[in-house]
Amino acid sequence: MIPVPFVYNPSDDGTDENLLILLHGLGDTQVPFGKLGRQLHLPQTATLALRAPEQIPFLYEQAFQWYTSFDPLGELIDRPNPTPALDLMSKVVEHLTKDCRWPPHRIHLFGFAQGGSVAAEFALKYWRSELSLHQKSLPSFDANSGSDANEHAPRAFGSIVSVSGPLLSYPTLSRPCPTPFLILHRPPPAESALAPDAVTALRKGFTKVEEVKMKGEGMPRSKEEFEPIMRFWSEHLGRRQIEGLYEVMSGMAVPPHEVR
Repeated sequence: MIPVPFVYNPSDDGTDENLLILLHGLGDTQVPFGKLGRQLHLPQTATLALRAPEQIPFLYEQAFQWYTSFDPLGELIDRPNPTPALDLMSKVVEHLTKDCRWPPHRIHLFGFAQGGSVAAEFALKYWRSELSLHQKSLPSFDANSGSDANEHAPRAFGSIVSVSGPLLSYPTLSRPCPTPFLILHRPPPAESALAPDAVTALRKGFTKVEEVKMKGEGMPRSKEEFEPIMRFWSEHLGRRQIEGLYEVMSGMAVPPHEVR
């Protein structure tokens, strides 16, 4: 089961070949990202918007955080511990892959700010666990077939899109994660500008990282700002061959301004 509130939208065309998990930013909920998932109209793609597990202390409104983000004085923590979010994502993905039978390569992640950091960190955690399972399976050599009969091939997610969400730690991996990664960010003087080494860290953890710089603040607002995201998805979302299948770029709706 999924242990937090969520918004699920099946694909418009009735073929759920992909699952796009949407992770909101600091101080938000799953509701606007559930609307965004519905308005994207991605072909053969269901969407799942998750709510972060922790309510921000001392706020009376519905405002949530993926991990403890403020110190006792209300200042943002420089080096937060994302463990609560990664534990939650592990439970969600285990449910999706084992109970719902979603293959990992058909699961895609989209995150904004803190949600983008969670997507990146969790993808690397998942990849490390897959590499570990692969390594443990290597000794079981089958002399008859000449291959590792029980070898566990490491699996990775289909793609990741992060808007202004860097890694929280510098990755150390025996093999970089093959999941295609798109990072969109707004350079200085934007309030959400990334640290100078943020993209370098992503390229250390992932084999294929695309970078797009945007002006202004916050989530992409216009069709023009969403265009590189839609193009990225058109290249990486799976397609089941169906007569009359339309392209990802068709029918794209601009998300509402309340999406944060």
